[in-house]
Amino acid sequence: MNKYIKIATIALAVGSIATACGGKGGDKAATTTKKEVEKVKVMALQSERISKTLELSSTLEGYETMNIAPSVTGHIEHIYVQVGSRVSKGTMLVRMDQTQLNTTRINLASTKTELDRVTALKASGSVSEQVYDQTKAAYDQLVESERFLDENTFVKAQFGGVISAKNYEDGEMYAGQPILTLTQISRLKAIINIPETYFPLVKNGMKVEVESDIYPGQVFPATIEIVYPTIDPQSHTFQAKLNIPNSGEKIRPGMYVRTRLGVGEVDAIVVPYQSVLKLTGSNDRYVFVADGNKARRVAVTLGQRFDDRIEIIPVEAGAIKAGDRLVITGQARLVDGDNLEIVGSEK
Repeated sequence: MNKYIKIATIALAVGSIATACGGKGGDKAATTTKKEVEKVKVMALQSERISKTLELSSTLEGYETMNIAPSVTGHIEHIYVQVGSRVSKGTMLVRMDQTQLNTTRINLASTKTELDRVTALKASGSVSEQVYDQTKAAYDQLVESERFLDENTFVKAQFGGVISAKNYEDGEMYAGQPILTLTQISRLKAIINIPETYFPLVKNGMKVEVESDIYPGQVFPATIEIVYPTIDPQSHTFQAKLNIPNSGEKIRPGMYVRTRLGVGEVDAIVVPYQSVLKLTGSNDRYVFVADGNKARRVAVTLGQRFDDRIEIIPVEAGAIKAGDRLVITGQARLVDGDNLEIVGSEK
């Protein structure tokens, strides 16, 4: 009897220990999953009027670039230029095999003789209008073929520039790859990508300043020639083409440049620089706003900087606006959706 009582007592003790351990484990799990409220300070965002200058980067291109690729295949008889050669409009660049051109010229001469004969007979009523029309059509076709083959056998420069590539030598068989590349460098172009916010402000003819690190302190004037009419739905930017005179030829195609475009006074949101966070491992920027008592993360791009403040532009239009409460202290600890306790507010 005592033996059974002893066993029961031990079993109850073990059960109590297990219950106690289980209770502690449950409390620990609850403590682990419970998210503390983050204490932050906020600032009410306001739109302010600023004199806006857009600073954008780009790569220079020749205003015109032409691949010299004749429409007739065959042997290359002679290339008149080398890489670096400067040419004017109309300069002979390449002479292709002349067999097709010479054959066409022989046929053209023969057809011209036949046309003259038929024309005389038509005047005397000895041949029908149909015969004349057929002969005249054959002659016109050969005239066009001769013109086409002449242009593609004796290839000339369509504009002044510099030979920037040469892919063949005399006597080689031309097929596919361009023989030469002609690039204009006395005038350059660049394509800049501008945030969609500024689309109503950017117009053809606006002046742009171009700078290169190769020439510190020197500004190369440019003009907006084309404002492209559509917005890229992925980057929310639009493009503008710059026309850059380069008579001194200091800057060249392929150079990296910075551009400055004044767009006048605009309404912008300017915030303390330290309130903007950077995503580790990338150049993506973001801020947190207090949405009720929750943290909301907003992706932004950086605009113009004013000492310790900087303009921010939401990646998604309308994601941030005047009146929102920007987190300016404690933001580094936040993740999207965190509970917030606002302990201070600045204007």
